[in-house]
Amino acid sequence: MTVRQADPLEDVLTLVGTTSRLSVGLVAGGRWALAFDPPDGVKFNAVRRGHCLLTVDGVPEPIELREGDCFLLVQPRAFTLASGPGVTPAPAGPVFRAAAGGPARVGDGDDVELMSGRFHFGERAGELLFDVLPPVIHVPGSTTEATTVRWALELIAAELRASQPAATLVTEHLALVMLIHLLRLHVATAPGQTSGWLAGLADPVVAPALRAMHADPAHAWTVAELAGVCAVSRSTLAARFKQVVGKGPLEYLTGWRIELAAGRLRDGEATMEAIAREVGYASVSALSNAFKRLTGLAPRDYRNAAGAASRSADAEPVGGV
Repeated sequence: MTVRQADPLEDVLTLVGTTSRLSVGLVAGGRWALAFDPPDGVKFNAVRRGHCLLTVDGVPEPIELREGDCFLLVQPRAFTLASGPGVTPAPAGPVFRAAAGGPARVGDGDDVELMSGRFHFGERAGELLFDVLPPVIHVPGSTTEATTVRWALELIAAELRASQPAATLVTEHLALVMLIHLLRLHVATAPGQTSGWLAGLADPVVAPALRAMHADPAHAWTVAELAGVCAVSRSTLAARFKQVVGKGPLEYLTGWRIELAAGRLRDGEATMEAIAREVGYASVSALSNAFKRLTGLAPRDYRNAAGAASRSADAEPVGGV
């Protein structure tokens, strides 16, 4: 059979509502070090000039960052950027708050320049995305695979220099493009550092089954049918899927259907009947039973709680560095 293929990475990033925001850059020189509090969201930094040392709480070894390198801090951990080892760090907050109309500056000189930003995600990003990634992803700029990331960085820098109309919107979209390429690079070049569905994308046996289920989640998939898509036996797919993803194919499918249903409950006014049909359940009661089993809440209770959380978030003041 011919099965339409989908992109699970795109599906997850769309479902968790990925947005980006560029931050004040950093120019540094001489001997310097800055200590950063755990960030809100996923922190991104790229070294446009020079080199420095990254130390992340809970990560045993420091990471040397050279020109063209970038990193994603996936988990909210404190970290330090420094000219080298042995420098006592100053708090980063006051340095960045003192920046007015330009980059933050520390040390003596300007031999190091960093571009930074943050990616923000919806409430389900923790389990769907962050839990299957290592705490920090380092992408060396010298690798041929990082060409597209370097291209996006140069375009972002050009937009910021030119100050053209809608430059902020353009740079934030470019940052999302860069995020996607960073995650693709990580999956392709460091498969042993991922887990769950993300590890499955790099597995030649599991990946076709994942893409097929994402392309048509409402279809009544069987393990035998998915094995046919992957051109392996039923037992081979079942064992490999469980080994790589951590759960069986149909268990994964149920979880993804419930994620899709939860997204529709959070974001729209679709009826329960429509949502049940969209995600592959023959009745509202069947969806409700599966939803409550996986989330602990009935769908209507989940929708009410999500609406209350959204209203509360809208009422909070926006602040921070």
